[in-house]
Amino acid sequence: MNTLPLIMMISTITIITVITGYFFYKVLTTKPKAEPDSFSENDDEPR
Repeated sequence: MNTLPLIMMISTITIITVITGYFFYKVLTTKPKAEPDSFSENDDEPR
């Protein structure tokens, strides 16, 4: 394999791996949004 295709393949694999790792880290460290309690909000009777 020539030098230029090898450099291009390694750089492409590296860029894809870094982007995938970044988004995987972001998904794991993002705090969940507070969701309203839909069960208590749909009650017709006051408590």
